[in-house]
Amino acid sequence: MEGSSRRPTINDVARMAGVSKKTVSRVINESPFVKEDTRKAVQTIIRETGYAPDPQARGLAFRRSFLVGLIYDNPNPQHTVSHQQGLLDAMAGSGFELVVRPVDRTSPRLLDEMRVFIERQKLFGVVLPSPVSEDERLAALLQELDVRYVRIGSVALDEPGRMLVSHDGKGAAEAARHLADLGHTRIALISGPTSFRSSVERRKGFESGLAERGLSLDPALVKVGGYTYESGVGAAKELLALKARPTAVFCLNDEMATGVYTAAREAGLRIPEDVSVVGFDDSSIASRLWPPMSSVRLPLRDMGRIAGEMLVPNPLRDKPKVQPDIQPELIVRASSAKVG
Repeated sequence: MEGSSRRPTINDVARMAGVSKKTVSRVINESPFVKEDTRKAVQTIIRETGYAPDPQARGLAFRRSFLVGLIYDNPNPQHTVSHQQGLLDAMAGSGFELVVRPVDRTSPRLLDEMRVFIERQKLFGVVLPSPVSEDERLAALLQELDVRYVRIGSVALDEPGRMLVSHDGKGAAEAARHLADLGHTRIALISGPTSFRSSVERRKGFESGLAERGLSLDPALVKVGGYTYESGVGAAKELLALKARPTAVFCLNDEMATGVYTAAREAGLRIPEDVSVVGFDDSSIASRLWPPMSSVRLPLRDMGRIAGEMLVPNPLRDKPKVQPDIQPELIVRASSAKVG
């Protein structure tokens, strides 16, 4: 192919690898009926030539489009964008394209709408981030339609090949230990909606971490937010107006934690001198606030990428041999400090 402006074809790959076109097709589609040394040889030729399968031709051959759906219902747009970027990273060079579909998971028509969407688009596969991933009816529908899927969630909800677990509770427990070790005992919590499994798991983890330090969560210092900036402002205003106000606030996402910054400023309080703040997700805003905010990091873009790699065959990439394990990590910055 050297010196040629012509795009490489499957026939070129087959000729250079010394195999049939059918074998190349099997390698591209991750068929188990290919010897490992043959698979590696074909993958090497594909990488070297830059060959990319034509999605329309493949769609006609398999009677299924080469589209992957990202179905989401999340009030935090950055969360979804990060997953989307990761999925695009995984799909680069694969011939697959991404279709993003927002839904209202409380709608009584959700399953009917999803059936029409999936069948009309002839989706190859679907990625379900939380909280949509928590809907067992939707997972059952995908199985009925014989559509591949990967669920992203705070705990295991499905078999390993269909599940990417983020272990949210572990990250929240680390945040609790961090604040307790700084000497805080009056620690407030701004949770997400109780209908979100992530909110439930993060709260459980936080309470577990406090218990490890001999502390418990005061119900008077717990407010339920909506995973939005506005709900964080409202909840923080109530907490900071208490006669015995908290010395630290842990929020179950960064959007709400940013709201605490606004409420503290309006109340004439300083962060972290008067109140420490810790968020969750470690989104881009956490390091851009002043002072920079401590937050539990979930590698959202990496999670989208890994979900895509689990779902989409890519001839430019070796198949992952080990089930990935996502572990949250507390990133300590200037918004959390010792009491006093």
